[in-house]
Amino acid sequence: MNNYLITVVGATAIGKTSLSIALAQHFNTSIISCDSRQFYKEMNIGTAVPSLEEQAIVQHYFIQNRSIFDNYSVGQFEKDALAKLQEIFQNKNVVIMVGGSGLYANAVIEGLDHFPKVSPEIRLKLNEKIEKGEIKTLQKQLKELDEISFESIEIDNPHRLIRALEICIGTGKPYSSFKNKNKLKRNFTSIKIGLNANRKIMYDRINKRVDLMIQKGLIAEAQKLYPHKNLNALQTVGYKELFSHFDEECSLDFAIEEIKKNTRRFAKRQVTWNKKDTDIHWFDFKESPYKIIQKITELVTT
Repeated sequence: MNNYLITVVGATAIGKTSLSIALAQHFNTSIISCDSRQFYKEMNIGTAVPSLEEQAIVQHYFIQNRSIFDNYSVGQFEKDALAKLQEIFQNKNVVIMVGGSGLYANAVIEGLDHFPKVSPEIRLKLNEKIEKGEIKTLQKQLKELDEISFESIEIDNPHRLIRALEICIGTGKPYSSFKNKNKLKRNFTSIKIGLNANRKIMYDRINKRVDLMIQKGLIAEAQKLYPHKNLNALQTVGYKELFSHFDEECSLDFAIEEIKKNTRRFAKRQVTWNKKDTDIHWFDFKESPYKIIQKITELVTT
């Protein structure tokens, strides 16, 4: 097997974009984004999409290629990404994949997990609780039923929370117990590169990134999207906090602090998710791309 998919993982704001570009330049190849927040063309500042200058350096795929009005699932992404890989592998034997969405990365590398069908009534009841503002109650329920999923999924995302809970309730078994059962063979070798930093550095980088997003115009971007605030694509950190401010539920300063807090919580869950993966080769976020390329070259040639 001579094709290699090199995936760059790590917490948000750790430096994955710049490393992925350096790797793609070295291997003269393209980048596939598996960041589910960056698929949508209406969302730019709040999702930290690579700049136009960065995208001009290396060909990126799955960046702002959908609309927030589209229903785009992880299953559809898996099919689209595999088709794009097949296309790129016709001329290149290395492709770079990058993004903070572990579920989407795993779908490409290993295939999706399969879950039993459960009664649709369960989802309806859970949705009713979300509409009543009882998300904290549901988060507590998930922690009691499946602490592994509570620590690893994006529990602030109602869609992800309900998906995990409906399986727990409908089957009487933890959502996490159905994961990673059927590993699919792919026509490429997977190499995973992880970037890490101590918690203080990671949180400082997140806080500074949020401040920069505000300076770049995140508030105005969120105001444009506010009429569509109930769309699933917008149930994400950086937008929902500002929507609460627009609803006069909190001050702007409080909303910004909530963005920072919820982004730090998201990063913590990313770290928890990645810690379970023993295939990741870890590097300090300050490590030179040259050293990382050396390691990848060793893995490719052995």
